[in-house]
Amino acid sequence: MISKSPRSVAGQVLVFQVALVVLLVACGVIALVLQSERDTSAEARRRSTAVAQTFAHAPGVLEALQAPDPSKILQPLTEAARRAAGVDFIVVMDTEGIRYTHPLPERIGGRFVGEIGPSLEGKVYVESVDGPLGREVQATVPIKDADDKVVALVSAGMKVKNVESQVDRQLPIILGAGAGALALSTGVTALVGRRLRRQTHSLAPTEMTLMYEHHDTVLHSVREGVLIVAADGRVMLANDEARRLLELPADVEGRLVSELPDLDPETKALLTSGREASDEVHLAGERLLAVNQRPTDRKGGPKGTVVTLRDSTELQTVTGRAEMARERLRLLYDAGLHIGTTLDVLRTADELARVPVPRFADFVTVDLADAVLRGEEPAPTATDMRRAAVCGIWDDHPLSEQGRLFDYLPSTPQARGYGSGRSQLVSDLPTAADWRVQDPERSKAIIGYGIHSLITAPIQARGVVLGVANFWRAQHHERFDEEDLSLAEELVARAAISIDNARRYTREHTLAVALQRSLLPQAMPEQNALDIAYRYLPAQSGVGGDWFDVIPLPGSRVALAVGDVVGHGLHAAATMGRLRTAVHNFSTLDLPPDELLSHLDDLVGRIDQNEAAESAAGVVGATCLYGIYDPVTRRYVMARAGHLAPALVQPDGTVTFPDVPAGPPLGVGGMPFQTAELCLAEGTQLVLYTDGLIEDRRRDLDAGMELLRVALADHPGRPPEETCQDVLDSLLPERPKDDVALLVARTRELPPDRIADWDVPADPAAVGQMRDAVSHRLEAWGLSEFGFTMELILSELITNAIRYGAEPIHVRLIRDRKLICEVADGSSTSPHLRYAATMDEGGRGLFLVSQMAERWGTRYTPQGKVIWAEQALPEVVQQSDPKVQG
Repeated sequence: MISKSPRSVAGQVLVFQVALVVLLVACGVIALVLQSERDTSAEARRRSTAVAQTFAHAPGVLEALQAPDPSKILQPLTEAARRAAGVDFIVVMDTEGIRYTHPLPERIGGRFVGEIGPSLEGKVYVESVDGPLGREVQATVPIKDADDKVVALVSAGMKVKNVESQVDRQLPIILGAGAGALALSTGVTALVGRRLRRQTHSLAPTEMTLMYEHHDTVLHSVREGVLIVAADGRVMLANDEARRLLELPADVEGRLVSELPDLDPETKALLTSGREASDEVHLAGERLLAVNQRPTDRKGGPKGTVVTLRDSTELQTVTGRAEMARERLRLLYDAGLHIGTTLDVLRTADELARVPVPRFADFVTVDLADAVLRGEEPAPTATDMRRAAVCGIWDDHPLSEQGRLFDYLPSTPQARGYGSGRSQLVSDLPTAADWRVQDPERSKAIIGYGIHSLITAPIQARGVVLGVANFWRAQHHERFDEEDLSLAEELVARAAISIDNARRYTREHTLAVALQRSLLPQAMPEQNALDIAYRYLPAQSGVGGDWFDVIPLPGSRVALAVGDVVGHGLHAAATMGRLRTAVHNFSTLDLPPDELLSHLDDLVGRIDQNEAAESAAGVVGATCLYGIYDPVTRRYVMARAGHLAPALVQPDGTVTFPDVPAGPPLGVGGMPFQTAELCLAEGTQLVLYTDGLIEDRRRDLDAGMELLRVALADHPGRPPEETCQDVLDSLLPERPKDDVALLVARTRELPPDRIADWDVPADPAAVGQMRDAVSHRLEAWGLSEFGFTMELILSELITNAIRYGAEPIHVRLIRDRKLICEVADGSSTSPHLRYAATMDEGGRGLFLVSQMAERWGTRYTPQGKVIWAEQALPEVVQQSDPKVQG
């Protein structure tokens, strides 16, 4: 480390400057003292000359004259000097005679009164003039710069009447002015010395010499060439490495760059341009040089450029390999990002074919086992392979089209790779023969097209080969090599897991769809109360838990149900099947809608408890809407558990959404369900749906309901089938994200002439009267052959009502697809079927009813109960009913 001397160059210069200023001030004072001893005129001349000369040579005057506003600096100094020197004025002016200073400030900027010609020639000129202060004796002295050029003038003078030979009185003033000038000059000198110390770092001469020796040693020892070029294009400095790299001559310093022999023209142009350059590669013989160039005048230095040179010949080779590695990593990154975005086998295969083109291959084909496309396990050999994807830089290629089925021969690279699980490299297709045996004509076309090399990589995941990916190169790429083989394997490995996941999803999706199809209604039941149309659309992500059902009930009534289980997949489909089965079972009890939902809610609660205990997913978020339509009374009674209210389309085309009390979702419990009862005109359409129809992330629920209303409105008489399709077209996107169930039912009314009813008194004698009345009505309907059986059934049912029931007793006979008789009474006591013993007098009535009727049962009403029985009618009789035909 270089030590810093207390007597540095800067310090020595500072001492010398201070001594010089002191000497000058002292000389000025002595000169003024000597001149004051002469007579008045001579004293004035001498004093004026001395003051003017002293001020002209005072340190800091030149710097003040170069300031933007010299008057601001010089006016205080001249006034102080004037008072100290005992003169009447000191005026500093430029070479045109324009004053910078004056005792009268308003005179500043005016022209000097006197002769300035001799002083501009470098002479001291003394004269007597009539100036602004009166009769004056003044001396004008030039102020010169370091090049001895007159840059300004200073004039000092006295009024003749004020000149007195009182040296003793003036001497303190003169000494004070000298001290002020000395202080000023010393301060200026100190600032200059401080700057010099910063620039030299307070180094002594020996230390400066040592530093430059070290600098020279380092400059010529580094392994980087350094050139300094002047603004005129001459080489000012060239270190040893620059001479070696550019093969410069020994006398290069001082010569023009343009005159240097054997220097590359582009390098010459750069060195003489003066522009900035960063790591530009230039040729120097057989070397590749990385050139950097920067200007040297950024911080006030001389104009020119400094140039650094590095030999990057070997680095360029390494850089090329690194760039290739980066490109491969980037390709693998893109593969991870863009392959496997969906759970679709064909889409994933297409992504695998697109990512490597054109960065790695010109064409890519993906062949998968046909079983993989169906979600099944692939075969052990490369037979029954289907082309799943084709992608290339051109569309007119001769490669086989997508969808084609292959049975690869054992000698082909595809069969070898599929069977062994190892990639196959065919670096020169024109000379290889084994791959041609599959299709000689197409192979010839491929070679003629310019495709010259092939890599076949097996697509295997979890130890199973699913297919092969074929990478083809044409004239745009070099032939494949072993390094390319590893990259192809890595690409395929990243896609294989996605393809296998898609295959497994396809299999699960197929199973779920099959399960769901088996759980949903396969066909609509036969009934005359409603015209039915329905749609079920699975979600884009797979099957879900939406369901619907149409359940015929006794008395020609029909139950409509629609529900939703949140979620997708097998669990949602299985849960939906359990709920649908439960609704079917509860409907056989002929329960009102609110009671049925209560039983369903209890069932879902028990399911949740049991499955939670087994650490399985419960039924979360299940909803249901259940309603019963009676074509005899045109009454529709419904209740809902967390489900959306239905839409009603009146025969005139108006649409309403009835206010149905909203119960909690199934399984929540704690709140009773409530029913709503509507009287519907014949031809009214009931529209039941799940939330997937109207809910969407792009709109709120109210907007979806409004879209449904618009799709249903203003179409009187439109058939339910057309209503279903129009609603789906208006509300759903091409690929809905949630599954949708839609059920449209148009009401019918059973004609009054198909219904007969009677009030029966609680008298056993009334049984015979009812038998006669029923017999006459059946005869009127053309059903006399059913009279005996129906009379017997009614006799038993009416007798039970009289004996065990309560008034009022009412009988109703309905002719529909079946012949239905109903006996209602005011008692809620439920009859039970039993076997009567041999000696029992009674107990055989319901047994006879069960034997003679096709079906029988009991349902409860707010007024009591209804016992009903049905008899099947021949198909010919059913077809004679116009309502049935319609």
